[in-house]
Amino acid sequence: MAQIIWTEPALQDLTDIAEYIALDKISAANKLVQKVFSSTERLKQFPKTGRKPPELDNSRYLEIIVNPCRIFYRIEKEKIYILYVMRSERKLKNYLLDERSN
Repeated sequence: MAQIIWTEPALQDLTDIAEYIALDKISAANKLVQKVFSSTERLKQFPKTGRKPPELDNSRYLEIIVNPCRIFYRIEKEKIYILYVMRSERKLKNYLLDERSN
C-alpha cells in the first residue's frame, strides 16, 4: 500500500479554497475538505486511478477530480505526492507542478 504525502503548498491550496467557500457556507467547505481527503486516501490502494491531465501531454503527473477541485499528484515508488489543488474552472499553469515537485 502506498503512502500519501501532502506537500505544504497543496495543503495551503486546499485551505484557501475551503476558506473562500466558507465565506458563504461553512458546512460546504467542511464537506469539500472531507471529500478531498477521503478521495486521496483511496489512492493508497489504487494509485493509478487518476487520469493524465489533458493539458499535459506525456506528463508524469496524474489528477483526480473532487468537484470543484482538481488534485494533482505524482507517484514515486510507494509514495504518492499531492502537489497542487486548484479550482476546476481555473486554467492550469504547467510551471506550478514542476516548481512543486522539486
